[in-house]
Order: sequence, then structure tokens, then C-alpha cells
Amino acid sequence: MPGTGHLTRLRIALTAFFALDGFVFAGWVVRIPAVKEQTGASASTLGLALLGVSAGAVVTMTLTGRLCRRYGSHSVTVVCAVLLSLSVALPPLTHSALALGLVLLLFGAAYGGINVAFNSAAVDLVTALRRPVMPSFHAAFSLGGMIGAGLGGLVAGSLSPARHLLGLTVVGLLVTAVAGRALLRVEPPVPAERTPSGKDRPRRPDARTRGLVTVFGLIALCTAYGEGALADWGALHLEQDLGASPGAAAVGYSCFALAMTLGRLSGTVLLERLGRTRTVVAGGATAAAGMLLGALAPSLWAALLGFAVAGLGLANLFPVAVERAGSLAGPSGVATASTLGYGGMLLGPPAIGFMADWFSLPAALTSVAVLAAVAAAIGFATRRATTG
Repeated sequence: MPGTGHLTRLRIALTAFFALDGFVFAGWVVRIPAVKEQTGASASTLGLALLGVSAGAVVTMTLTGRLCRRYGSHSVTVVCAVLLSLSVALPPLTHSALALGLVLLLFGAAYGGINVAFNSAAVDLVTALRRPVMPSFHAAFSLGGMIGAGLGGLVAGSLSPARHLLGLTVVGLLVTAVAGRALLRVEPPVPAERTPSGKDRPRRPDARTRGLVTVFGLIALCTAYGEGALADWGALHLEQDLGASPGAAAVGYSCFALAMTLGRLSGTVLLERLGRTRTVVAGGATAAAGMLLGALAPSLWAALLGFAVAGLGLANLFPVAVERAGSLAGPSGVATASTLGYGGMLLGPPAIGFMADWFSLPAALTSVAVLAAVAAAIGFATRRATTG
């Protein structure tokens, strides 16, 4: 087992990779309109090309769990970070929707792979530290995303997409060189129950364990559904239904994202005081109340308050779900929960769109509140299967 100093260095290195992931992904997202114009893609063909990210991520997540068991989560994290950094520079080099879709397939594969790998490494570190620090890693991801999006917005008018994304490649490779060196030097802190010797050799999870992993994956799905829905539909709701200006409408998701980041920064203290079960139940209930206010409030300021409350409530559900799945089944548990969570993020935007056509956008957004309440109910129902 590595010493305390090694564990501290390992935590810093993993935090750097979480932040880098959010930074690179957000940097790409803000340049999508410019890349669309460059490729001449219509809205529908761009949508199909963007599915490459999702397809690559979902397919790779399951495979990465096996690679982590075979080669170790630290090595896989570093390799995926290199691939992520290199592949983000490719979209501006394409000149057709088909070519864009193919390079985004590679980008999505690297993105899905690194998410499973560093979450698996973080689960082992959480067990070794005996402190619920998982939310701090996800806070780093959120902060990286906010910095990446903000920086992207600042340079969008002066740098071409090719130069901007090539800059992300350089930053990504530099961070990987520094943090990856630290990561590879420290032996992964394998929990005692998973030491590969004799009778303690890890076995395939039994049916009960697989069921619990799926349940925790459903909590991740409910959380990510809300993130995806608010990212794509929150601003439109404020502008279309509450008459907000485009600038004020854009503040809606910022309120949600900032509140989620603050919630994750305080997540370790919250988990230490409340435990996992009460954190999930309270978080889901808070998110449900906040989203009902955000969707149904008659004024802009009340809706913004609702978005912020929803962000605080959802903040720690995904980290707790992934950590519990990983502690039960190792990298394969992380892969299952991450895949379900990512599926929720993909499901949210189109589901909201269909429901908005059938009913109204405010009514459709209440589905976020419903799923947050479902996450709270699942957390309460599985309280005896958790240790906190």
C-alpha cells in the first residue's frame, strides 16, 4: 500500500486529469458552430456527425473496464489522455460531415475511455484514503469545463478553430506528461479485498452485485439526464417561455453549472456528515424541488434560482453512484454506471424535445424533477446495501 505522501500525489495527478477532461471537452463544444460552418453540414447531418462522440464513448466504456483490469487504470488513463489530446485537433481538419463523424468517433472513444479509467483509479484511491473524496474529482471536471468554455468564448473571435483546438492538444499533452509521470510512478492502491493472491483473487460479480451496480447506474442516469436536458433546453425555456433576452437566458445554464461545481466542492464534507444514503436522498429531493421551480416559475429570477437549486441537488449523485458501483465491482462496475449515466445524458435532450412537442417545454422539463425524485427513491430503497 502506498504511503500518505504517495496517495496525496496520486490525488493531485488524478485531479489534473479530471480537470483536463472537462477543459478539452468544453473547448471542443464551444467551437461546434464554427466547425459546422466549415464542413457545410446541415443541422440534421451535423446531428448525425455529433453522434460519433456518443457512439465512440458508449462502445469504449465497456471495453475500458476490461483494459483497466488487465493493464491497470493508471496506464489506461494516460494512454486515453494522449488520444483525447491528439484527437481534439482533428475536427477542424475535416471538410465533410462524414469525415467529421469519423474523427468524432475517435474523440468519443478517447473521452469514454478516460472517464472509465480515471473514475476506476479514483474509486481505489477513495477506498485507500477512507474518505469520501470522489465529489472533489468531479468538481475538478466541472471547473475544467467552465474554464474551457470561458476561454473558448474569449478566443473564438480571434483564433480559428484549428489553432484553438491545436492549442488544446498542446495543453493536454503537457498536462499528461506531468500528471501522467506522477500517476505511473505510484502503484495503484488496491484494496485488501481485491489483492490478487490465492483465495482473494477477484471473482466475477454475482447476480446480486450486478443488480446493485445497475441500480447505482440508474442513479447516474437520472442525474445525467438532468444535466443534458438543462444544457440543451434551459436557455430556450428562459427565452421562449419567460421572455428573457439571449444574454440573460444563457445565464441559466451558468447558474446550474456553477451551483453544481460548488456542490461538488463541498461534497466530501457533506458525505462525511450525512453518509451516502442521506446525501443521495437529500440531493435528489432538493433537485426535484429546484427543477419544479425552474420549469414552472412565472418569473426569470425564480427560474434561475430553481436552476441553481437543481444544480446543488444533482451535484453529488453521479460521483456517489460511480464510487459505489466501482467499490462493488471494480472497473467493470465503473464502466456500467458510466455507460448508463452517459446514456441518460444522451436520452435527456431528445426526450425533452418530444415531450415539448406533445405538451409544452415547461411541462417537459418537469421530467428532470421526476427522475431526480426517482434517484432519491432508489437511494432510499438501497440504503441497506450501502455502508453510509
